[in-house]
Amino acid sequence: MPTIGLPGAAKATAWRPFVASFVRRLGELGWVEGRTVAIEYRWADARNERFAEIAAEFVRRKVATIVTSGTAVAAAKQETSTIPIVFALAVDPIGMGLVSSLARPGGNITGLSLQAPDIAGKRLELLREIVPNLRHLAVLANVANSQVLLEVRQAAADTLGLTVVLSEIRRADDIAPAFKTFERRADALYICSSDPLVHANQVRINTLALAARLPTIYANREHIETAGLMSYGPKRPRPVPTRWRLCRQNSTRDQAGRHAGRAANQIRSRHQFDDRQGTRP
Repeated sequence: MPTIGLPGAAKATAWRPFVASFVRRLGELGWVEGRTVAIEYRWADARNERFAEIAAEFVRRKVATIVTSGTAVAAAKQETSTIPIVFALAVDPIGMGLVSSLARPGGNITGLSLQAPDIAGKRLELLREIVPNLRHLAVLANVANSQVLLEVRQAAADTLGLTVVLSEIRRADDIAPAFKTFERRADALYICSSDPLVHANQVRINTLALAARLPTIYANREHIETAGLMSYGPKRPRPVPTRWRLCRQNSTRDQAGRHAGRAANQIRSRHQFDDRQGTRP
């Protein structure tokens, strides 16, 4: 039975919607967990340093496919150039060096792109409509996972004439001091939310933002459900094209799980065909 390795960035509870959609989509395509396919789950608990260890374990176990997102993709890429890797969500796969292009990513990696460089400026435009006197923008980001995002948002802020007050966090204990940096220096807060550290601490971040009276904007809707002010991103992603091409639209976790399941199915079906011909890609 083929095995899919699935490393999750946060705790299992945070990935429950994605896993449920992923397994359901595999079932619709004929892959039943425990009968025709095995899925090995590993959780990093918002510790990025765990990803290299998990990826190395999956390579040793010779899994058929690795399905993941965020920082875990880069760790998996470092460990293998032959096992197919599907990223459920990536902020900027080209800027992060994961793929050569969206049309033809090449190598052993494919998945869904959030298109962060394209929509970061739009988020700031919407935020300025909500906060007409916006002049100073606070940006909160995990320095270990958000360099590309920081560059994009700095450029977007320069275009709109905003002054950026940046606070980089590395662990949960850095979040409260970051808001001390924003005190009396910012009119609104832009959270780089495609990160396990931010996801795991979204309630704390929103509580501190409310106390500081800072309007917040995110990339993901989940943060609005824990008292964030607003988010922006395309609602419906395009389906993953055949073979190794990329889906270019944003996605909720439920939709990402379904499309990741389809991509994993396409990869596995391709391997089976090539195995019958006596060759492997």
